[in-house]
Formats: sequence, structure tokens, C-alpha cells
Amino acid sequence: MFADVEADIYVLVDGDDTYDAASVPMLIEMLIVGHLDMVNAARETQSAAAYRRGHRFGNALLTGMVALIFGNRFHDMLSGYRVLSRRFVKSFPALASGFEIETELTIHALHLRMPVREVQTTYKERPLGSMSKLRSFRDGLRILKTILVLVKEERPLPFFSTIFVLLAVTAIILAIPIVITFIETGLVPRFPTAILATGLMLLAFLSFACGLILETVTRGRLESKRMRYLSIPVTRSTAKRGCK
Repeated sequence: MFADVEADIYVLVDGDDTYDAASVPMLIEMLIVGHLDMVNAARETQSAAAYRRGHRFGNALLTGMVALIFGNRFHDMLSGYRVLSRRFVKSFPALASGFEIETELTIHALHLRMPVREVQTTYKERPLGSMSKLRSFRDGLRILKTILVLVKEERPLPFFSTIFVLLAVTAIILAIPIVITFIETGLVPRFPTAILATGLMLLAFLSFACGLILETVTRGRLESKRMRYLSIPVTRSTAKRGCK
């Protein structure tokens, strides 16, 4: 739909009648007046049945991970209620196929340093007879996988540096007894462990080199995406020309 629908403003909302439809004019006005590219409607409810404790915890955990890596600008990353500008939609690749889409939307905005805002909106229980397609553990793992993939692609140096540290520390721990024995006796009695430690250290530096190379590639991709984003006109007031 993002590829085919031509509009100035896009309203994205789950079709389960849990979000406050009356908030749409306010969200759109906020987007236009603030010259924003995304307004995220964070869920606010007093009903435990509407927003279960497990879902709250999972959302807080995943949102915290994204905030730690990409920047702390959202408190409800997995909200299905958003208003988006044209320049956001037409610069967004939309690669996800499930509940990971909210994660991609959030990281896309953070990575390109778009002007965004989050506002609290009412969230209610699902209507009687409706069923949620969300599976907490399965979809939570899919979202976690998406975050890790996006970290690898958008923050390659920190990602591969972490792997470098883990492999290097493991190699050093394995090598210390061998080095001590060699200093004391002049012998290397455990060749398999020595070979393993050497291999791990080589893999560690290989990982670090990959991070350095991919960081340069990612910077070039970011510059291209940023220029594509800036080439799309900002959403202006639609009072005189109508809103598509």
C-alpha cells in the first residue's frame, strides 16, 4: 500500500477497534503544525484485559533495546496507531511482513533523524468475538530478530565490535594457561586448545575488520537514504488544497 497509495498524510491503525479513532484529527493537526514526519500514538489504558501485563513487559523490553541503540524518543515502539508524512512513507523500504513493521517504522525514523513526536491516546479492549493474531513469544522473538538484523545493518561497527570482544576474551581465557605452562616448561602440551585460541583470535580480528568496512558502506547508504528523504517535499497545511 505504501508503494501504490499516493497521499500527503497517511494514517496507519490496527483494524481491531482498540484505538481511539476520534484522536485522528488531533494527530494529523500535530503532524502538520509541527512539520513532523511521524506522530506515534502511545497506548494509555487502565484495563488489564486490554493491554496485558506480559505485553507491557515485552513492549518495554524491546522499546528499551531500541532506545539504547538508536535513541530514546519513544515509549511505545510497538503501537499500531501512527500518522505518517509523505516523505516518511516514500523513503521507507517496508521490508517486514508481520508484527515487525512497527519496529522498522520506528528505527527508520530514528536512523534518519526525522522530526517525530509521541502522544498518549486511549486504548480499549477488543470487541467481543474478535481474536488477536499476536502470539507473545513467537512474535516477540520475531521482533527481537528484526532488531538484531537492523542493528547489524545500521550499526555494524558496534555489532561486530561486540562479537570481536566476546571472541577475543574467550581466546585470551583459553590461552592464559597455555602461555603460563610454556613460560614455565618451554612446552605447549595442549595443541588443540592452542589452535582453538588462535582461531578464535583470528575470527575476532576478522569480525572487527568486517565492522570497519561495513561501517563505511552503511554511511554511504545512510547518505543516499537521507538525500532521498530530503528530496520529498515537507507536508504543509491542507486547509486550502484539501487533504488526500
